[in-house]
Amino acid sequence: MSPRPTEDPEHGAGDGPLCLVTGAGGYIGGRLVPELLRAGYRVRCLARTPAHLRDHPWAGQAEVVKGDVTDAESLRDALRGVRVAYYLVHSMNSGPGFERTDRLAARCFADAAAEAGVRRIVYLGGLTPRDVPEAELSPHLRSRAEVGRILLASGVPTTVLRAAVVIGSGSASFEMLRYLTERLPVMVTPSWVATRVQPIAIRDVLRYLVGSAAMPGHVNRAFDIGGPDVLDYRTMMIRYAEVAGLRRRLIVSVPMLTPGLSSQWIGLVTPVPPRLARPLAESLRHEVVCAEHDIAEWVPDPPGTPIPFDRALALALKKVREADVATRWSSASLPGAPSDPLPTDPDWAGGSLYQDVREREVAAGSRDLWRVVEGIGGENGWYSFPLAWAVRGWLDRLVGGVGLRRGRRDTARLRVGDSLDFWRVEEIEPGRLLRLRAEMRLPGLAWLEMYAEPDGDGRSRYRQRALFHPRGLAGQLYWWSVAPFHAVVFGGMARRIARTAEEGAGGGADAAGGGSGATGGGGP
Repeated sequence: MSPRPTEDPEHGAGDGPLCLVTGAGGYIGGRLVPELLRAGYRVRCLARTPAHLRDHPWAGQAEVVKGDVTDAESLRDALRGVRVAYYLVHSMNSGPGFERTDRLAARCFADAAAEAGVRRIVYLGGLTPRDVPEAELSPHLRSRAEVGRILLASGVPTTVLRAAVVIGSGSASFEMLRYLTERLPVMVTPSWVATRVQPIAIRDVLRYLVGSAAMPGHVNRAFDIGGPDVLDYRTMMIRYAEVAGLRRRLIVSVPMLTPGLSSQWIGLVTPVPPRLARPLAESLRHEVVCAEHDIAEWVPDPPGTPIPFDRALALALKKVREADVATRWSSASLPGAPSDPLPTDPDWAGGSLYQDVREREVAAGSRDLWRVVEGIGGENGWYSFPLAWAVRGWLDRLVGGVGLRRGRRDTARLRVGDSLDFWRVEEIEPGRLLRLRAEMRLPGLAWLEMYAEPDGDGRSRYRQRALFHPRGLAGQLYWWSVAPFHAVVFGGMARRIARTAEEGAGGGADAAGGGSGATGGGGP
């Protein structure tokens, strides 16, 4: 499905200057768009897969165009008429060559913005330590710094905002801090817990991003942005425990945990996978404290801002507890997936497509059945053979995958583009269809489709399809090795979903799948 049209499809909603937002499907970009709209700007979003933005609350007010920051032609179209261009993308998850990819993308974007006559580029980068040679920085921080230099040299007035740890509901830094503190009352930690950092609340990051759009043309520089507190990570964990109402944590640091081992440790305890945890851990090896606060000259701080650390924690925890998390660190899709074929393609041009199909009659209405379908995953579980799902998640983590612990952004509602454990919501037709694309490590492509269909007289029919397109011999062997377990895993899943819908309709278990039927006995 294509994104919902705007009132003015060429320019988006509103009558202010036109802003282009790249990375609108990510954690920062997905929150920046509504802030720009509220400030009176018109917004155009550049997305490789526009349909992934269609369910955002702001989708009807912003124009969405298809393109990529490495594609000069699509950038030319996207930047036409744009006054301010936000560069909020990076390729950190794309493999060991991400620095080269970041460099090429930044140059392509800088050239296209200059050619289009853009008045300002705004980039959110990482805060780098003072007095540390760039060669000694982590690849992540080194690449962020290089991208900033490329954009500043573009000939377009550029604002580079450099932030350290961003504290907000759903941010990777916040969830890392949250899970480490909540799950480990006694912690043996890496030595970087003694490193001083200057965290910043997501609300302040967004305020500086929006305010940067109105900077005068002679401003072309980087700004350090941070909150009012400078803390080491040990103190941050202790303060989190206090704000969250937990008992005081005992923290013992040891020097032998390398960034690689630290990332594995973080991946073991938190939902943040090692490939994302590593750059976060590497960024904490050096002290990252703001050297200046010159941003206030151009974007003045209202009373009460920048927001203190404890207040930022309280705001983030409130959002988490109210299940009101707008975006998460896992919001951005994994590289490569958007261009893959769909299981609905005619004759499926990609070759072999194996299927496991299950159907069940349900003694409940399709509305009750849909509540269970849409509530699947996360704390509600997958309704079959909990040990099998848990083992599959652990195996995925061991080989560098996302694992089964990313959970859900919202406990009851899904939207296209949401991450859901080791799946991604690829399509959702409310009340009827949920299609998930697998993001675990596999020798092929996999989808899971769930349908809730009316069947007359207050009954419904549940239909479930697991699909797999193998890659090479390894893919063929994988499918046939797991096929014997399908009756238990997928058959049990269909039975439990149907039963939970019937119990919910009858006033028994929670219809959203959160009752004992979802996690006990038949479901993880």
